[in-house]
Amino acid sequence: MVFEGVINHLSIGNVSYNFLRELYKLETEGTIKLNGFFPIFENFDLSSFNAPTHLHDWLVDLKNNALKKLKKDDPALKCWHILGSERKLTTRNFLYTFYETDEPTQEEIAVVNSQTATIFSSSESASYFRQAGCKNVFSAPLGFDEDFASQLDINRNVTGVTHFGLVGKFERRKNTQRIIRLWAKKYGNNNKYLLSCLVNNPFFRPELYDQIIKETLGPNPPFNINFVPALKTNREVIMFQQAVDIDLSGLSNGEGWGLPAFNSTCLGKWSVVSNCSGHKDWATKENCVLVETNGKQPCYDGAFFIKGSPNNQGNYHLITDEALIDGMERAEKLSKTPNKAGIETGVKMSYKESVKQILEVINYFPK
Repeated sequence: MVFEGVINHLSIGNVSYNFLRELYKLETEGTIKLNGFFPIFENFDLSSFNAPTHLHDWLVDLKNNALKKLKKDDPALKCWHILGSERKLTTRNFLYTFYETDEPTQEEIAVVNSQTATIFSSSESASYFRQAGCKNVFSAPLGFDEDFASQLDINRNVTGVTHFGLVGKFERRKNTQRIIRLWAKKYGNNNKYLLSCLVNNPFFRPELYDQIIKETLGPNPPFNINFVPALKTNREVIMFQQAVDIDLSGLSNGEGWGLPAFNSTCLGKWSVVSNCSGHKDWATKENCVLVETNGKQPCYDGAFFIKGSPNNQGNYHLITDEALIDGMERAEKLSKTPNKAGIETGVKMSYKESVKQILEVINYFPK
């Protein structure tokens, strides 16, 4: 078996790292044999992770010797976007991917159909491609990162300040600007509340990002909203998410999974989450504060979702301002109590289980 993906500080790099860590464990048990790791665009950066020496050395060796060990009939597992997955390493190709809208394009359908099988992170995403006529489409959930799990701390903030957090790249789909403005309207300049935002978008030029933040806050920004510079390591992100009482990252119009909100939930925080798309594979009324959506809207934002493009077409969900504020208010009432159901979710949903389900799909298609 071979693996293709990226390892970096972004969500998709984090997923690949966790997949590979579980595959390493299986190899040490003698269950599987991984013959190579092919980093996409040579994107191989372990600095975000506190990888033990044995895992670090194994990954480096996999990368350096991948071509020497490549075999035509090896199953090749790729963790990447649909477009960009046309290139094949072997005759047996399995794509693990993410999808956030509802109208697969002909190009996306063709790439999915060209795989031996395609595995989506979300069951809803898989259903859209089945409806479009794709065969051999499956879904397998993501898991709770064991680095996060090892830092679980159920002690609550007792400072008297209710601390909200927002994590994820600044984007219309994620409602970043709306969330910040609505929070400011409700809680701004009140010293009983704090909003910390980790919303850097690596695809924005620094000057554009600064301009967008100024436009979001207006000429008189509230004193109790702060923006945290980009964090590069898992440990830093864990510390950020541990510090908040309420996570607002899940108030998105569409997600393939929603890792920041999921991780916060599993850390025992109260996440306010839209009841749609990839969230429905893990978010419940017991482990989250669910916010219902109100129909759908075109996804086009002129930046990441461009009408007429060969990918990212169609619609995502719509959340009203009233629903967003209501979710914040309901979470506030729970904020000083531990989210036991969220912690249980993290125990049940592991990357070990994710990889198990992926391998079941691969083994369903023998040579």
